[in-house]
Amino acid sequence: MTETEPRICVHGLGYVGLPMAAVLANSGYEVYGFDVDPAHRSDLTEGSFDLEEPDLDRFVRRALEDGLTIVSQPQEAEFHIICVPTPYDKDLDRTDLSYVEAAGKTVAEQLREGDTVILSSTVPPGTTAGRLREVLEESGLSASEDITLGYSPETVLPGNTLTELRENDRIIGTVAGGPTDRIVALYDSFVSGDVRTADATTAEFVKLIQNAYRDTNIAFANEIAKLAHEFEIDSREAIAMANEHPRVEILRPGPGVGGHCIPIDPLFLNHGNDIPMLIETARRVNDGMPEFVIKLLSAALSDLEGSRVALLGVAYKGGVSDVRETPSLVIAEELLERGVDELRLTDPYVESDDIDYELSSLEESLNDVDAAVLVTDHPEYGALSPKTFVDRMRGNVIIDTRAMLDEDRWETAGINMYQV
Repeated sequence: MTETEPRICVHGLGYVGLPMAAVLANSGYEVYGFDVDPAHRSDLTEGSFDLEEPDLDRFVRRALEDGLTIVSQPQEAEFHIICVPTPYDKDLDRTDLSYVEAAGKTVAEQLREGDTVILSSTVPPGTTAGRLREVLEESGLSASEDITLGYSPETVLPGNTLTELRENDRIIGTVAGGPTDRIVALYDSFVSGDVRTADATTAEFVKLIQNAYRDTNIAFANEIAKLAHEFEIDSREAIAMANEHPRVEILRPGPGVGGHCIPIDPLFLNHGNDIPMLIETARRVNDGMPEFVIKLLSAALSDLEGSRVALLGVAYKGGVSDVRETPSLVIAEELLERGVDELRLTDPYVESDDIDYELSSLEESLNDVDAAVLVTDHPEYGALSPKTFVDRMRGNVIIDTRAMLDEDRWETAGINMYQV
């Protein structure tokens, strides 16, 4: 990069903002990283952090050594990229845009004519052109004449963040017919995927319907699992046979949907409208899968009251420590409410500090339990031995919600196996 390259200020250094700032810094840009949490800023400055992904951890540390400066106040820059949380308030049935509004106000204090602002947070359609534009224009600068205001969502997958930041296709949208060339040039400098352009509201909408599509397809697979159980057939065998059709590709069922994107983003489409949506039905189906798992367990044990149960896996997906919206904790809470005498949780990636439950080793969790429920598809669980379970459990029930275990092998060892 040359001295004429633009400076960039990234607002919000969380799951998306920090990797984004690191990618930009390691691409040669002068990058300021700002986060409202002083403790988080201090940890980053002192290097006292430990990211779950080793490659990402090294990448961020390299950026902090050369190119990424953590600042206590936002700085003037040619580009401002907003990567703040947008939680969904289920009580109000609305997206909480307060973090976006607060970030917009701090950006407005630094704005100069000719600057570019990019929102990357997941938001309801119309947010960039509506509320964010209003906040920024309180600076006296117009989003149609003085600055460029755009939207470009991130679509990263925990466990593969760096690769997805650099290789996924991007969509970039602007407000009020603003030019996209400067934003496209910025992303083209580090993205190997295609960069497509649209208006900001379309870009916001595209991000949401991508995750709504995935949620709906998962819900269909989960509904099949429930129906197959009623007909006493193997749901996965039926799905595999159905998928032999050239125009059918049904996903695999599971215990529910976790993470911060798929269970949350589809709800943003309902922000401020009353259109009946299949998406809402899909959400109810997927949210109901923990109850279905408990139903299987209850039938297998005859009575949950006074039983001892081990849950294998707390993270929402295999190979990561992310517990956001994880179905495992929903199952845990429901089991305790229904009289399970002792509940043990184990996970090779999650720390006890991350949740409100104590964690045990796999072996400890199995000691004298009546049943074990495999919830998370951690790769380690695919190599589990039935002997470990037979030797330690007092019961012989296993609910395999991910179909990771060979049913014939485990049943031959004396295990009563139930799969979702």
